[in-house]
Amino acid sequence: MSATYVAIIMDGNGRWALQHGVPVAEGHKAGADTVKARLRDAVDLGVRELTIYSFSTENWSRPQDEVDALMALFSARIIDETPELHDQGVKMRFVGRREGVLPELISQMEWAEAKTAENTRITLYVAFNYGGRSEILDAAAKYTGGGEEAFRALLYAPEMHDPDLLIRTSGEQRISNYLLWQAAYSELHFTDVLWPDFSRADFEDALASYEARVRRFGGR
Repeated sequence: MSATYVAIIMDGNGRWALQHGVPVAEGHKAGADTVKARLRDAVDLGVRELTIYSFSTENWSRPQDEVDALMALFSARIIDETPELHDQGVKMRFVGRREGVLPELISQMEWAEAKTAENTRITLYVAFNYGGRSEILDAAAKYTGGGEEAFRALLYAPEMHDPDLLIRTSGEQRISNYLLWQAAYSELHFTDVLWPDFSRADFEDALASYEARVRRFGGR
């Protein structure tokens, strides 16, 4: 049993920066480099969908200079890396609320989605300005009945598969309002490794831990 659909809470950029005596912004840059590297590994390891927690609805409460640096980094990475990801067959999807996000950044996200829309090698879902409760509330506001599948169709990315495996780095053991609907039966893997240090070997360990489990979905 291999994990085809994987979600990651990429925690520990700030602590990594503190350990290395550099500004928090440098930790976020190192974390972004790790995303790129682990995305390549995901393809090699047979993952078809990778969902990453890039910026939560709660992250707006961080210091303004950190938020500004994150927005600038996010914008720069979209512009610089989308052509390369497109060439590698990566399909990009951004999930989350668009309210409060700069129109220029929304345009960049829409451009990246349109450019990579026909790619099929792997789908990278980027949860940006995302909260699991917000997603459920937004869907509920439009829901008029019809059951679970009708409700699911109102989520930010209804085509997203439920994650087989949800990984969180940095030693914290909670899901922090992430994919509350989709992760109802996901297997959880927690590691003390800070996200910028999360290596291919760490990724392989997480996948191996999943493969050793038996999923019953409430049955026997």
